[in-house]
Amino acid sequence: MKGVVCHEYGGAEVMKWEEVALPLPSATQVLVKVYAAGVNYIDTYARRGLPPYNKAGLPMVMGREGAGRVAEVGEAVTQFKPGDAVAFCMVPGSYAQYVCVEEKSLIRVPEGTSFEVAASVLLQGMTAHYLCKSTFPVQPGQRVLVHAASGGVGGLLTQMCHSIGAVVAGTVSTEAKAEEARAHGCDHV
Repeated sequence: MKGVVCHEYGGAEVMKWEEVALPLPSATQVLVKVYAAGVNYIDTYARRGLPPYNKAGLPMVMGREGAGRVAEVGEAVTQFKPGDAVAFCMVPGSYAQYVCVEEKSLIRVPEGTSFEVAASVLLQGMTAHYLCKSTFPVQPGQRVLVHAASGGVGGLLTQMCHSIGAVVAGTVSTEAKAEEARAHGCDHV
């Protein structure tokens, strides 16, 4: 199989598409055939070797989130079977054709959701959810300010706050982004 591998830390030029060993799932893991991988800013931290993402050492297969189909399951896996559509995040190695993921770190991809959407929304979605449910539990009628309201986290946070019933004001840098923010549910841009 192939994957995007870094043998040294640095810029985008250190990433190479090359042959890597096919991982074998442990008893509690699922082997996922990756159909789509999310690209996040956190990946640049790993590529540049910034702590704590440098702990695994080199060489490393890039990527932290993805989606695909279950190819094989470990003998203790009970929630998934080959062929299931799944997604995951904060699991190193998603920029490869296959990756092993702990069963507890997988979610099912809902029918009708593309692998591309599933792979790209998890990390940003978890961040947005944490902000409006844990950091500051947003309530109906509250006024909320969302910076970068047309971006990945900002757009999802805007939608979540809007669905709760908050009055959402968003900041953006261009009129085109203002239109996106309004489409996400911003009341004021």
